[in-house]
Amino acid sequence: MSSGIGANIRRERRRLGWSQARLAREVCRAAGVVGEPVGRQEVSRWETGKRTPREWLPFLAAVLVVPVEVLTTPQTAAEPPLPTLTNFLPAEDPLEQLSVRTGGRIGMGQVADMQQRVHGLRLADDVLAGGDLMRPALRELRKAVHIFREHSYSDLTGCRLLVQLAELAQIAGWVASDAGQHAEAERIYRLGLSAATQAEDRTLAGNLAGSLAYQLSNTGRELEGLELSRVALDGAGPDAPAKARALYLDRVAWAHTKAGGTENAQHAMRALGEASEALAEDSEGTEEPAYLYWVDAGELQVMESRVCTELRRPLRAVPLLREVLGKYDATHTRELALYLSWLAVAYADANEPEEAAATAERVLSLSADVASERTAQRVRVVLERLAEYADVPEVRSVLEST
Repeated sequence: MSSGIGANIRRERRRLGWSQARLAREVCRAAGVVGEPVGRQEVSRWETGKRTPREWLPFLAAVLVVPVEVLTTPQTAAEPPLPTLTNFLPAEDPLEQLSVRTGGRIGMGQVADMQQRVHGLRLADDVLAGGDLMRPALRELRKAVHIFREHSYSDLTGCRLLVQLAELAQIAGWVASDAGQHAEAERIYRLGLSAATQAEDRTLAGNLAGSLAYQLSNTGRELEGLELSRVALDGAGPDAPAKARALYLDRVAWAHTKAGGTENAQHAMRALGEASEALAEDSEGTEEPAYLYWVDAGELQVMESRVCTELRRPLRAVPLLREVLGKYDATHTRELALYLSWLAVAYADANEPEEAAATAERVLSLSADVASERTAQRVRVVLERLAEYADVPEVRSVLEST
């Protein structure tokens, strides 16, 4: 019976668009209790059937605005429900606060300090690779989780702390993924998704889910990546900031591209167009989250060129990539090597092996001292593609130098 109740609670909560944390607060408020004897983890236990609400049922029904019978009567769904972001939260709550917190009380000053360190990591990632940033990023993340679990703070400070923890998890997950630590990156992304969901920040949750979807699409889990990229876009909602919607649509386009097939190719190109339309809606004075500072028309061009390269459309990919690379910041070595790798492949697809070889030489030179598994993987792709032209002297010279 408990699993039936759990499914009903979950269904009605999602109908209202509430997080588990929001439902827990509303139940406590309706019951008129002091403190929070019901928390997000308890709601999770109800929904998974690990516990039965029992005395909390009348209050659950009241805040969900349904009769108690709706919660206690098993419902048979006509078809499996569409996944939502909550389906991708960790099985256990990694952010459960300790019952006795001995770390003292913190305020908004400490949260502001954390915000500065998080943004500093983002800026460092622009010029350094994952292998260089892995240790400091994980150190900051462990410290943030420790602060959240073992210190006390006001509700407002706690919410802001969750937001910063989620932002930190996004950049730490990205760093870990770039370093080739994909299992660790997935764990970190899901931790951040839990924090963003508890903070009820749908845009941030979408960014974390989209980041994980991008990794899944690039590591042989294309169908999972496609599903999660769509969930990230849907979860963020139509009112998400313009840059956020553009970024999430870009990730949908990439996921469709990696999934393969004619229909997915069509969906990919459509998503690219929608991303450009979304970004065009951005206007001066519109407040955007700080973590979207890098999303602009140039980045959308980069994704379009990559999609066109993957889809073997070099006539479109080559001019796009040349335009992007012509104005790209040379200090961003990793990105420069990555984008050049797609240009090398596009030249090969255009039956221009000499140009492909010259571009590949630049890729090899730039990536030699970059501690990035993504870059190393792209080098392997370029060399494999060039092998088809091994009889061309310029290509043979590149292949023999590796």
